[in-house]
Amino acid sequence: MRYVRTSSLKRLFSFRRQSFDGELPKPCDFNQEEVAATRKPTWKCFSFQEIFHATNGFNSENIVGRGGYASVYRGILETGEAIAVKMLTKATDDERKEKEFLTEIGTLGHVCHPNVTSLLGCCIENGLYIIFQFSSKGSVASILHDEKSPTMDWETRYKIAVGTAKGLYYLHKLCPRRIIHRDIKASNILLSEEYEPQISDFGLAKWLPSQWTHHSIVPIEGTFGHLAPEYFMHGVVDEKTDVFAFGVFCLELISGKKPVDNSYQSLHSWAKPLLSRGVIEEVVDPMLQGTFDSTQLHKLAFAAALCIRASSIWRPTMSEIVEIILGGEVDKQKWKMPEEEEEEQEEFWGFEDLECECDSSFSTSPHDTFSTRSS
Repeated sequence: MRYVRTSSLKRLFSFRRQSFDGELPKPCDFNQEEVAATRKPTWKCFSFQEIFHATNGFNSENIVGRGGYASVYRGILETGEAIAVKMLTKATDDERKEKEFLTEIGTLGHVCHPNVTSLLGCCIENGLYIIFQFSSKGSVASILHDEKSPTMDWETRYKIAVGTAKGLYYLHKLCPRRIIHRDIKASNILLSEEYEPQISDFGLAKWLPSQWTHHSIVPIEGTFGHLAPEYFMHGVVDEKTDVFAFGVFCLELISGKKPVDNSYQSLHSWAKPLLSRGVIEEVVDPMLQGTFDSTQLHKLAFAAALCIRASSIWRPTMSEIVEIILGGEVDKQKWKMPEEEEEEQEEFWGFEDLECECDSSFSTSPHDTFSTRSS
């Protein structure tokens, strides 16, 4: 996206609003209605007074997230609606961070799906602000890895995996713009009151023109443990970048483990040999105490195993993933790789030793503390 200065933001939003006057994209045949349940987005330019009042003067007690270039405040509008206000830190003098902030607005202006965070609007008075619906349950990471919280049951984990897959399928295929998220992870998946997952934080998202097969991007940004090998090795970004990260996210839901452990071993490198041997139960979170739907588990684990393949060519698309997770009996023979390909892929599985951690942890969750994104 071309850099858009603050003075041009109102014009940008006016253009985005007009872009949805036409017919919305249709769902693919095999998906349930909610996969492509879309509606015309409604957003507005808030006045500074509105969000100042809603957040009680940006009171520090209302901070629910803080990152390297922005902070998130919880607020209540006069209508009683709970909102999250993402504010670009005034001390920020990095033009690239401001560009990413505006990119997030422009990207979210094109999306409208139950499994993607809902944009309510923006404010360009006295700074830059993006306003979202507030996610009262926080992020998946804040619940899944909080030792003080009750163990997340299997039904909820499966629901989160399915909803996230549908949201990504929408971004890749049904959205008016072809969007690559680039930072799918548990802290960027927020949960509604009914534990419906919503993909958030589009600061690293890229629009990919239909005639392009991929982007070549530098510097490499994202989150350690989720980066697809072709991305951190060559800067290649396409839909399969998100597919790889989704596979890691599924493993996180299944195992209850973080993407990188205390010894800096990646979750996918630990899980891959277990999945290859078919000992899926050894990957399952022991906190579940064996309480899970075996059919759902095996489908989700199989999908995850396909997603984390080192070669993007052998990974499925998000539409195929949704079909695997929700469809009938899986034809595993269809996805079997030639033996020589499997041997070559083993050579990639040392990339958990990548020394540079690039963390873009940021969301509108009410429970997460966020760290700076490295350049």
